[in-house]
Amino acid sequence: MKYVELKALHWGNRSQVGRALVILSWLLAWVCLTSPVSADPVRIEPDAPARSGPVVVPRATFRPSWDLDGLYLWLGPVGAASYVEAKWDSTFGAEAVVVVVHEAAALGLYGVDLGASRWTARGGGRIWLDAVVGTRWFGRMIGASLGPMVELADLERPKLGASIGVWGYAGIAPFVRLGGVSDLGMFVELGVHIALPVLHR
Repeated sequence: MKYVELKALHWGNRSQVGRALVILSWLLAWVCLTSPVSADPVRIEPDAPARSGPVVVPRATFRPSWDLDGLYLWLGPVGAASYVEAKWDSTFGAEAVVVVVHEAAALGLYGVDLGASRWTARGGGRIWLDAVVGTRWFGRMIGASLGPMVELADLERPKLGASIGVWGYAGIAPFVRLGGVSDLGMFVELGVHIALPVLHR
């Protein structure tokens, strides 16, 4: 049997191996420190400042349903029967009323009324602009109106006039008006206005 002599491996100079290990460790540390972090960074929120006192919520200020005071815009149809030039005729039209209401005051309502209507038989119509005032009487609003009007005809020039009236409000607003128009004379009008509140401030 032959014996093979084993020789020890020669690793070279030990100082070179140590230098290589130091360089390898330095490179590994550099790679670890400069590589981007894959995990999301943790954001640290500062603590909220402590409250100096209890939280105070202001009391709700809802307007009571019985409080009707304020500014109103009323729109609605109007119909009337008029006695003019010794005969009766009817008119149908619409009105826009802007009023301020203060129920507890002596002058409970004041504002303006702009309206227009058309005659059913005689042709033409009329336009008016009235100042209106009102007060509460036995739980109901009653008032008066006063203002100019223009009488329009299909084949004649416009005629100027004026009227004064009284009215009441009970869901609808019946009224009586007395007036006069140039070249037509006096007239009496009985009618009703259906006031629909479309704005309340």
